[in-house]
Amino acid sequence: MAVSLNQNSGEDIPENAEMNITPFIDVILVLLIIFMVAAPLSTVDVAVELPTSAAPVQPRPDKPIFVSIKTDLSIALGDDIVPREGLGPALDKATEGKTDQRIFLRADKGVAYGDLMGVMNLLRHAGYLKVGLVGLEDASAPPSGAAAP
Repeated sequence: MAVSLNQNSGEDIPENAEMNITPFIDVILVLLIIFMVAAPLSTVDVAVELPTSAAPVQPRPDKPIFVSIKTDLSIALGDDIVPREGLGPALDKATEGKTDQRIFLRADKGVAYGDLMGVMNLLRHAGYLKVGLVGLEDASAPPSGAAAP
């Protein structure tokens, strides 16, 4: 079997103007598989110890509404103890039904994070989505915008 490399043979090979996209699809599929394998590896569950806040102090509203969680996990609205199931109606009475009002949530240092989230879920189910967490200002932290030593 002989192959002629002479271009003067008189037969013209028709030109193909269509693009062959098969290699392009192969590359895209390989990249897709790489990203599908790498994406779960980028999220790592790491146990962290949360620092104290050094955020600047915000101005206090005229009539703030405080919900407090004591060490015995009782809930207080202002100075009055409120049962868990009565928190929503008590807040409705205190805010006159304005669910867009900010509720300030403060908890004792000994209250577990899960218990704090439980009270936040009670607030959410009652329709109060603007919740501010109250804490003490860290006096040893540098002022806002300053670099730590």
